[in-house]
Amino acid sequence: MDVSVVILAAGQGTRMRSDLPKVLQPLAGRPLLEHVIDVAEAVQSKQICVVYGHGGDRVKAQFANRNIDWVLQAEQLGTGHAVMQAMPFVQPDQTVLILCGDVPLVRAETVVVLAAAADSDSLALLTTKLADPYGYGRIIRDVEDHVTSIVEENDATDEQRKLTEINTGLMACSGRLLAQWLGRLAPDNAQGEYYLTDIVACAIEDGVPVVPVGVADCVEVLGINDKRQLAEAEAIYRCRVADALMEQGVTLVDPRRIDVRGKLACGRDVLIDINAVFEGEVELGDGVQIGANAVIRDTSIGAGTVIHPHCVLEQSRIGANCQIGPYARTRPGVEMADDAKLGNFVEIKKSRIGKGSKINHLSYIGDAIIGANVNVGAGTITCNYDGANKHRTTIGDGAFIGSGVELVAPVEIGAGATVGAGSTITKAVPADELVLERSQQRVVRGWKRPVKLT
Repeated sequence: MDVSVVILAAGQGTRMRSDLPKVLQPLAGRPLLEHVIDVAEAVQSKQICVVYGHGGDRVKAQFANRNIDWVLQAEQLGTGHAVMQAMPFVQPDQTVLILCGDVPLVRAETVVVLAAAADSDSLALLTTKLADPYGYGRIIRDVEDHVTSIVEENDATDEQRKLTEINTGLMACSGRLLAQWLGRLAPDNAQGEYYLTDIVACAIEDGVPVVPVGVADCVEVLGINDKRQLAEAEAIYRCRVADALMEQGVTLVDPRRIDVRGKLACGRDVLIDINAVFEGEVELGDGVQIGANAVIRDTSIGAGTVIHPHCVLEQSRIGANCQIGPYARTRPGVEMADDAKLGNFVEIKKSRIGKGSKINHLSYIGDAIIGANVNVGAGTITCNYDGANKHRTTIGDGAFIGSGVELVAPVEIGAGATVGAGSTITKAVPADELVLERSQQRVVRGWKRPVKLT
């Protein structure tokens, strides 16, 4: 079955009370529209056409790397008018699947069923039942339970407003039939708009079956119109992700307190404590443990590694059986070999840490290459920036760096060398040697501390 997807994404979203266009509002760290585009790609559609309006080039620029046909709806004349703009991109022999850019929780398997229900002689509508259907178009059925029309909230009678089955806005039919029906629409309603839902009457008039496809889980078709609904969708999304992770065998200390804003791949026997946030693409190997309040972004973590609480890891590659934290930070470009360790309040940036090396306390390491089995003492920093350029520090295998050391790059510490505590190192240190750089200690006898005048 050849499917073309038309996504309606031109709405202004005034109820968001935001300068950001509605379809770019973030859900799980990604724009609402991106979730819908992902669904469109998942159904292996031949073409994706996005009808945009408010937000203009901002919306297009957000998805510059996606294969999308963009159509501008310059005037907001209703959903039917929006689809009219997309019809030049649609082939008559294709099934047209219409999705909404502000309905991000719909599942790919649901829209596959919807598209399959719309063979060449049918119009398929996605419907659901709501306890409070206010604001939605109602599905009108006859005594034989056939769909006869959809009535919008503003045009419904008091009796029709009592109906709980609603139109979700998602539908599918052949491009040939859709083109015919759109040509017969008229803005004869309270809003003066071209309603896409009026094609139901056209289908019935033409003797084309209208096939309702019901969705049992109404959250799939939740429309996002304000910040409250956005927060509700965020909670639903988190629950979905948590359920999927636990089905894979991941242990979540509290499934309600995990936040995945991207893609999270987990091996066996992974444990994630409360309030962990995952952004971008994150991979956790077998037996990885993530402590409370960790933030991990675009990072891979090897098997058996423990990330202690309150750590921030970004664009890093962490080996197996490492220990990180608590309160440690890896910035972009960090690579840690197996069995390495970062301790309390250690920050690493654009550096390679060798197998078995330890940086345990209160240190900053930037633009460095550290060999295997190196010990870096507390309070040590690499002085990598001269105000204009970054410079590299290289530390050989087995070196020992004492506490409170400043390594002024560019500088090289030889393998097996020892740097005494409190030293400021500006020149290369030979392998297997001890280096000290300290001013002479002296006592100033009789010195008095200044006292404030009263």
